[in-house]
Amino acid sequence: MCSKSFSEQGTLKIHQRIHSGERPYPCHVCDKSFRQRSHLKQHEHVHSGILRYSCDVCDMSFSEMGTLKIHQRIHSGEQMYTCDVCNKSFSENSKLKKHKHIHSRERSYSCGICNKSFSWHNKLKRHERVHSGERPYSCNVCNKSFSEHGTLKIHQRIHSGLRPYSCDVCKQSFRQWTHLKQHQVVHSRIIH
Repeated sequence: MCSKSFSEQGTLKIHQRIHSGERPYPCHVCDKSFRQRSHLKQHEHVHSGILRYSCDVCDMSFSEMGTLKIHQRIHSGEQMYTCDVCNKSFSENSKLKKHKHIHSRERSYSCGICNKSFSWHNKLKRHERVHSGERPYSCNVCNKSFSEHGTLKIHQRIHSGLRPYSCDVCKQSFRQWTHLKQHQVVHSRIIH
């Protein structure tokens, strides 16, 4: 595994779950599961419907302050986590960790149907829905269902009209970050 050492047995056990992929604390509302009970408790706020923290730029609201702070980096462009191999920067530490698997090529989780392998257990679980056809995330407005939670969230912006990504040049707004990036090419052509 690795050479990290811990003074408490419980801390070691939690750490070992990073290597084993074990996530013994499942959310009973969605299909996410967690290595630590405290992370599950924190996650459960997402399902409470109480959104106490609002972005002052785009009025998106969040159940947790930490999620708001991460979201605000979209607007600021802050990229505070840098890969020590290729110097690519990320707005979230979790995204940096995922990125680092590109360099290690470690893929410990394999699909039992097609043998495709993955670096992360949750990516394997998501992939398995390709084979099962499972679409566990449903829109509460039109009942359209999705295999991924993120896709549902983007879809729901059709109903809410929310367009959280704005162009700094012309102020046009978009439902998806990728659409903003595609749009910004228009301005780069004009400048050059």
